Amino acid sequence: MNLSLRFLGVGGAQSPELGSACGVLERDGRPSLMIDCGAEALSAYLARYGEPPRAVYVTHTHMDHVGGLERLFYRLYFDESWRGRVRLYAHAALVPLLQARIADYPEVLAEGGANFWDAFALVPLSRGFWHDGMWFDVFATRHHAPNSSFGLSLGGSFVWTGDTRPVPEMLSRYAAHGEMVAHDCSLVGNPSHTGVDDLEREYPQELRTRLVLYHYASLADAEHMRRCGYRVAHRDENAVLASPLRVVEPVGAV
Repeated sequence: MNLSLRFLGVGGAQSPELGSACGVLERDGRPSLMIDCGAEALSAYLARYGEPPRAVYVTHTHMDHVGGLERLFYRLYFDESWRGRVRLYAHAALVPLLQARIADYPEVLAEGGANFWDAFALVPLSRGFWHDGMWFDVFATRHHAPNSSFGLSLGGSFVWTGDTRPVPEMLSRYAAHGEMVAHDCSLVGNPSHTGVDDLEREYPQELRTRLVLYHYASLADAEHMRRCGYRVAHRDENAVLASPLRVVEPVGAV
């Protein structure tokens, strides 16, 4: 198994030239799991892979992370070969927020007869989930309200924080086996996002050497963070990953 993490977009809501933050886990050169689905991210995904994602994990429900789901609904619903087949993984605490933000409209189709979730296979979760024979841990992060944002860890391989303040207590557990850690970071932190000074204050040196920073405000900020000694992801970068700790063969496989 060969795994890599492609950074389809590395920017925030106010930096569209960098693309909305999105990662795609690739397995043997093919997309396995899309992480977040902002409008720009969906466009980038379709342009690169030529078809819709077969699975999406949602970190939180800000529109630069879920704004592409409405367009994805239309792409899936009107194609019977895709309708109801795309897995949408979301922490159970996010399901009401997803419903409120993207699905709670009087008629998703003017003709009626369709529910928003008919286009997807929604998979609510808590501790984590199995996907493509791999176990993914899910953990709470610090972004706006409690229980509104959740990171993702493929043990032994990578961690994706999503938008967050520093979470040393979580990374001490979910990034404890040498994982590459894709971490939200701008040059200057604020109550919703991490800054460079936060990294140096909150994380040990060994962990900082494994960070790959994304969700920054500008190319100038990215260059400054590189001069501070950090690895900073660029748009469409594809990072090679180590093999995960927990892998199973599909049921019935020989």
